[in-house]
Amino acid sequence: MTAPNLIALTNINGRTTATNITTTTVVTLLSNAASSNHVYKINTLNVANTSSSAAVVTVSWYTGANAGGNAFAFVGSVTVPGNSTLNVLDKGTQYYLEENTSIGVVAGTAYALIASASYEDCN
Repeated sequence: MTAPNLIALTNINGRTTATNITTTTVVTLLSNAASSNHVYKINTLNVANTSSSAAVVTVSWYTGANAGGNAFAFVGSVTVPGNSTLNVLDKGTQYYLEENTSIGVVAGTAYALIASASYEDCN
């Protein structure tokens, strides 16, 4: 597993991804496959509550692709008020998602939350 040299990058592409959290088990928001030769620079990560009731969320970095391996929480069991958005990461708290790692989201209420991330795909 290697990460590209950030000084000698060939490409930096802006990307956005989102997922509707339809279950109360972990849902993968973003996964970087093993041997991809890419690193993802996470610029923003938000969780929007589209229901009128409060919902609990945990957002974690995983040591394996597709929410595999061990989880380390960015935020754990945080209540997102109804019809509002939780800013989990922003430009002031950027993270790099290396090969064979991922970001997963667990909701306390299915179908209430949407997670989104803006990132740079670097190789």
